[in-house]
Amino acid sequence: MRPVKIVDLFAGPGGLDVAAEKLGIPAVGVEWDSSACATRRAAGLATEEGDVRRYGPSHFPDADVLAGGPPCQTFTVAGSGAGRRALDDVLGFVKRMVAREERTEIAKDLSKMEDERTGLVLEPLRWALEAIDDLDKPYRAIVLEQVPAVLPVWEAYAEALQEEGYSVDCGLLRTEAYGVPQTRKRAVLIARMRDGAVSLPQPTHRTYRKGVPRGAGDPALQPWRTMSEALDRESPFIVISNYGTGGDPKARGRRSSGEPSATVTGKISRNRVVSPEGVELERFTLSEAGLLQTFPTDYPWAGRDVGQQIGNAVPPRLALHILCAAFGWPPPTEEVLLSLTAWKHVQVEEKPTLLQHSTAC
Repeated sequence: MRPVKIVDLFAGPGGLDVAAEKLGIPAVGVEWDSSACATRRAAGLATEEGDVRRYGPSHFPDADVLAGGPPCQTFTVAGSGAGRRALDDVLGFVKRMVAREERTEIAKDLSKMEDERTGLVLEPLRWALEAIDDLDKPYRAIVLEQVPAVLPVWEAYAEALQEEGYSVDCGLLRTEAYGVPQTRKRAVLIARMRDGAVSLPQPTHRTYRKGVPRGAGDPALQPWRTMSEALDRESPFIVISNYGTGGDPKARGRRSSGEPSATVTGKISRNRVVSPEGVELERFTLSEAGLLQTFPTDYPWAGRDVGQQIGNAVPPRLALHILCAAFGWPPPTEEVLLSLTAWKHVQVEEKPTLLQHSTAC
């Protein structure tokens, strides 16, 4: 399929939209965080600043692809856990929505949840069903990603979307298996309407395991990428995590520059960086954090809490693989992947000159 336009819900600073731009697909993002919107506008990405719940498919009638990565705080281990405790409730809401229960009744019950952000994970389904019921124009493809704890919700989505005529696949993807120099797991769902079977993208790189040599594993796959490959640092280094391992605050995780980064979070600047001899080095800059997420070197980060923007984003390189799989395309070419090293220059529209007016006449 050849998409016309993507509407990206909870679009953040633009991880998926960067991938879409590199594939030549127009995209518009809906995002309520003003700082993320500042970054998006600096990058020249089409943006609608506002609450996803106040919009629907009718606001973006030319979009034929739905994408989204709802807020994950209540589903994460580090978060409050409200999403995990409410998982059964969320799955119940999925069934009620598919049964076409009155939307006002569902909205009223959602407002009673312990953390209102938990219900946001249901917004993509609302959009998908409204496109079918209200516009008689189903999205041709749907792409969703979240933290691993949300996989049961995506599995419920898969069952619901299959009943609506979609081919669906969902599961956990590891970012380093797609050439991202970082270990990070994501729950991903892709669906396509009446256009053949769909499946998650096949890995291109080996998965990382502590203590296992980089050259070990399936010879048909490339070695995982290292931090030293992604960052322009002259000498080897070791990253000491801000987080304790196994709940022990004294057991800080460590990764060498010859390994992938641990998951990039909004607190990445708190991680210490030292030489192999233990000498303190400069901590990761925001630009370096973006590179570990595979954003272009010159991506124009703006607004406040840039570290959090970066940590919350989907890695553009992973998004390239996911989008290609969702559309039934071959994996992204090396040329496309290399294009992530630099961002486009934002074009400022010129006012027509008198000569241009004369030529037009």
